[in-house]
Amino acid sequence: MRSFFLFLIIVVCIVGCNANKPTVAQNNTIQETTTTENDTVRIENDSLEYQIIIIEPGFNTWLVSTARPEGYYEQQYLESRNIIMVNEWNNRVITPTRFDPNLYEIQIDYRPNIDYGYEVNYKLYNYFIYFQLKYNQRLSSFVPRI
Repeated sequence: MRSFFLFLIIVVCIVGCNANKPTVAQNNTIQETTTTENDTVRIENDSLEYQIIIIEPGFNTWLVSTARPEGYYEQQYLESRNIIMVNEWNNRVITPTRFDPNLYEIQIDYRPNIDYGYEVNYKLYNYFIYFQLKYNQRLSSFVPRI
């Protein structure tokens, strides 16, 4: 049985129990709100043998409240954008002298010839949008917007 795991682990250190956490407003700016717990998004599918874990305070709340709903994008659109952003992400992981190693900690094993399904592509794409807005980063030539 082939084991394939797609891990996206982003850990943000929390200082104190009631640390301020940014969220994205309608105009794509970051606003401060108080969050007391970590958001963890976990997607598993034994038949495809993959797993994606996103640990990022505020992401799940942002995904539910601000991101475009599931079904808004076509899977092919999400896959094409994810390929671009994963490649840039991985380039930043392997060049820690140019990019903050605290932001880009681990490579993402995303293979374009594998169909991960809509849910994985949707959540990965939205994580990249959230990440770019929250940390003022640009992973592609596309402007991150909601």
